[in-house]
Amino acid sequence: MSELSRMAQPLLDHSVVPMPSVVDLRRRGQRRRQRHLLGGSTVVFLVAALVAVAALAPSSPKPVGNTGSLSSLTDYIQKGVAVSDSTLEAVGLPAVVTAPNYIPNDTALTRDGKPVVVFVGAEFCPYCALERWALVVALSRFGTFSNLGQTISSSSTDVYPGLQSWSFDGSSFKSSSLVFSPAEVYSSTPNSTGNGYQPLQRLTTLQSQAWTTYANHGYPFIDVGGKYVALGASANPEVLEHLTLDQIASQLDDPTSAVAQAVDGAANYLIAAMCSVTSTSAAPICADPFIDQAQAGMAANPYVAGGSPS
Repeated sequence: MSELSRMAQPLLDHSVVPMPSVVDLRRRGQRRRQRHLLGGSTVVFLVAALVAVAALAPSSPKPVGNTGSLSSLTDYIQKGVAVSDSTLEAVGLPAVVTAPNYIPNDTALTRDGKPVVVFVGAEFCPYCALERWALVVALSRFGTFSNLGQTISSSSTDVYPGLQSWSFDGSSFKSSSLVFSPAEVYSSTPNSTGNGYQPLQRLTTLQSQAWTTYANHGYPFIDVGGKYVALGASANPEVLEHLTLDQIASQLDDPTSAVAQAVDGAANYLIAAMCSVTSTSAAPICADPFIDQAQAGMAANPYVAGGSPS
C-alpha cells in the first residue's frame, strides 16, 4: 500500500458525515411525504377560501340597458318624448303660438293607408330648431322615435345664431296610426363658396308633392295629412337662445317656462291636427277639451293659395 493510501484509509473507515441508518432514512421519507401532502392541502384550502370570499363579496353593479323605445335616444330627446299630457293640458293654446292653417278642399296625403306628416327643414335654419322640438313632443303621442340625437347648431350668421338643436336626418318613427316623413334638405355646414350650405337630403315624391305648393314660404314646413299646413316657426325661437340642449329639454315639462309655452304650445296645435287626420282614439290626449278648441281655431284660419296665410 502506498503512503497516500495509508493516509486516506482513516477517512474511508470513519467518514466525516456519518451515514444515516436505514431507520433514519425511512423516517426522513415519511416526513417528506407529509410535507408534500400538507403543501397540497394548503393550496386547495387557499383556492377554496378565495372562491368563498368572491362569492360573499358584493358584486359591482352591472349596467342595465333600457330595452324600451327610448334606448336609442339621447337624454334630451327622451325628455322631449316624456313630456306629460298634464303639462300639455296646463300649457294649452298660448297666445305666443301661431296655429297651423286649415287647407280647404284638401287632398289627403297618405302612405299605406295612413295619413302622412311631412316636415321639410334645414339644419342651418334657426326657426326649424324650435319646430323640431314641437314635432317630437307631438308625434310621441302617436308612436315612437329611434336614432334621434345628431347634435347640430343653427347658422352662426343668421338671426338667433347658434341655436342648439338636432337633425331628423337618419331618424325613424314607428306608429300604427300615421307616418312621419322628414327631410333636412341642407346641412349646417357652409359650402365651399361660402354662399349657402351643403345639400343633405333630397325630397321624396311624396314630400315634393306636399312641399311644392307652399315652397315660396321657406323653412320650416309641416303638412299634416294634406289637411293642415304650418309655414315657418309656430313660435319665436328666441326662447332657445343661449340654452344647451339639456337646458331646453329640462324646461319642457314645466308649463310655466317660456320654452314650454312656445314648444309645448306649438305641439298642442300639431297634436290637434294629427288627431283630426287619424281618429279620436289614436292617442288618449285626443279626447282632451283643448283639442276641439285647437281644431276650431285652425278651421277658422284657412290657407289662401297664392298668398300668405290668413
